[in-house]
Amino acid sequence: MAAEDRPQITLITPPSFDLDVFPTRLASVLDAVDVACLRIALASKEEDNLLRAGDVLREVAHARDVAVVIENHLLLVERLGLDGVHLTDGARNVRKARKDLGAEAIVGAYCGTTRHEGISAGEGGADYVAFGAIGDSALGQGTQADFDLFEWWSEMIEVPVIAEGALTVELVERFGPVTDFFGIGPEIWGSDDPLAALKTLLAPLG
Repeated sequence: MAAEDRPQITLITPPSFDLDVFPTRLASVLDAVDVACLRIALASKEEDNLLRAGDVLREVAHARDVAVVIENHLLLVERLGLDGVHLTDGARNVRKARKDLGAEAIVGAYCGTTRHEGISAGEGGADYVAFGAIGDSALGQGTQADFDLFEWWSEMIEVPVIAEGALTVELVERFGPVTDFFGIGPEIWGSDDPLAALKTLLAPLG
């Protein structure tokens, strides 16, 4: 696959992690693989936890010229000096996020498996939409975003798209030609060697 056609990588944090360990693991991955964006996807709703984690991860990522977005916590973007927000409820809050954060911020939206939701998010000002899961996953409704959705999107819509959820080497190979980004997180962080796991996953992209 030609370099200009190769999908970029959005790296997704685990829902919880040890702040004494994870930043070092993250840094080793970012030092070895070209990553476009880091998504902070913490399950915690504790503001103190989010602020401490956000501070540390922003420093790790920004030192390597990697953009950082946080899931849903619109009010923390400016407080933490992040680059934007990733909304997990489709198009619903895209216009508000764009208005609140301004034209320069990254606003992304996870739109499940729904073409209409993705189009609405793009019209609302989203910089990208994410569809998934593309693999077998028990998350959400258990429904999958199929190849046809990405193929249609890549031909018809200019808003960049992320393929994510239960990725495998086979899925990376299949979806590589029809997606702009792969969102990768759970697939590698459970491994003893996340970097090796990531490289294996991305091998089909050349």
